[in-house]
Amino acid sequence: MVLKMKILSVESSAASCSVALSDNGVLIGEEFTNVKLTHSETLMPMVKNILDNTKTDIGTVNVFAVSNGPGSFTGVRIGVAAIKGMADGVGKPCCGISTLETIAYPFFDRNCVVCSLMDARCSQVYTALFENGKRLTPDSAMLISELADSLKSIDKPILFAGDGATVTYEKLSDSFDNIILADAQNRYQRASSVAFLTEKYINSGKLPVSANELLPVYLRLPQAERELKKKKELKK
Repeated sequence: MVLKMKILSVESSAASCSVALSDNGVLIGEEFTNVKLTHSETLMPMVKNILDNTKTDIGTVNVFAVSNGPGSFTGVRIGVAAIKGMADGVGKPCCGISTLETIAYPFFDRNCVVCSLMDARCSQVYTALFENGKRLTPDSAMLISELADSLKSIDKPILFAGDGATVTYEKLSDSFDNIILADAQNRYQRASSVAFLTEKYINSGKLPVSANELLPVYLRLPQAERELKKKKELKK
């Protein structure tokens, strides 16, 4: 059974920030920025713009969705907190979508393996593989050298997408003849992909959760916590 739904989605897991509104599978509004402003400054004004420009009452939104990680700890936290607050305020459910799957979504119909990549710094990336709209590997954090080892067995074209795609491509392109860099306009995740994936999951039976149940997905500890943990281990 296909459910009818209006979805407000946000994506703030990296440098760019976007907000989208879809109605029964049709995108009716999206706003995207990639500027040197913090998401705490831009996100909620963008939400207001979308609602105002589409003449949508927030109370008519059926589901609130967000890319809930992995990604920038601050960005993921801001996006999740915003969606939880809006959903709780009008008593509606939430849906968290993997940022890496959000990156891959525009390429689901490509005849290739999509390698979603987010820069995790220190020569590491957050990554996952997809093909024909299906997930091949779980979201994970790994060294670029470890990723290279995992890609050696793939004999199909591999498309790199995400904010970690360029740096990874530059490091691996001499060693692989089957990797492709996604075009710039589709390389970064967008809130519209979050909305479409949310509708896909709900119509396939995955139920949204309450605002209290929605959680960020970090894959690893924030840097401050990693440094604190290291200091504690050195003292043992």
